[in-house]
Amino acid sequence: MFKMLLGAVMLYFVLPAPITHANENSTKPYSEQSIYEKPMIERYVLDELKSLRMDQQDLERRITRDITDRELAVADKSMNYANVTVTYFFYIIAGVASLIALIGWQSMREIKENTKRMAEVQLKDISESYEQKFKALERDLKRKTRIISENNREIEKINEVHNLWLRAQSSQTPEQKLEIYDEILKVRPGDLEALTYKADATMEMREFHWALSLCNRVLEVDDTNAHALYQRACAYACLGVEEQAISDLERAIKDSLSLRELAADEDDFENLRGNERFELLLTAVYD
Repeated sequence: MFKMLLGAVMLYFVLPAPITHANENSTKPYSEQSIYEKPMIERYVLDELKSLRMDQQDLERRITRDITDRELAVADKSMNYANVTVTYFFYIIAGVASLIALIGWQSMREIKENTKRMAEVQLKDISESYEQKFKALERDLKRKTRIISENNREIEKINEVHNLWLRAQSSQTPEQKLEIYDEILKVRPGDLEALTYKADATMEMREFHWALSLCNRVLEVDDTNAHALYQRACAYACLGVEEQAISDLERAIKDSLSLRELAADEDDFENLRGNERFELLLTAVYD
């Protein structure tokens, strides 16, 4: 249950608001707004993170208590076993003492040595058995501690990345966004969403070759990434490579139908206006 919830939170943080180059001054009814544009979602996520942290702390306390109880139970069994063993030894000694008069001193010494050897063997077996049990408990405790530490680090990364995405959304210039996306990539190297949004920012700066390189890095890992295909189509269109731009746009729309309407108002596709393939693609959107 914890892993599923953690996966849902991670999915939310790495899937921010959809890419758009359309007119930012346009407004949409509240019912048509994306879930990421509604203010209460941030409060919901923060509450979920707080709940995860508290659950994590409770889990750590329970694990520590359970391990302590097991260690005490093992120690108690060890003491009981030692007590029973010593009692049996006293019975043996008493029996040996009663036989002294019959078998003589030599026989008594042999019995004593044999009893000592038997006791040493039994004590050695008991010690080895409990030593193995304690080692197993120690390994289990280390493993669970490592898992808890890894989960805590992952939650910290999620919080940090979430805050960086919020900063990026509120940034006014593409240069500021680039700095924030670079910070995200330091926390999560190779993050495909961060690379795609970084390509978007470079397009705003009119750095088309840079944007093309970033999109290619994403598509080398995921060749069906619709947002990367869309950004690469924008870059190709601005560079005058019309056929490649339209091919990438067709693939992007095939994987994400929401990009069709966005493409109709995209300023970066101005060079494609009048191209038959492009016009047919737009016509198919509204048929």
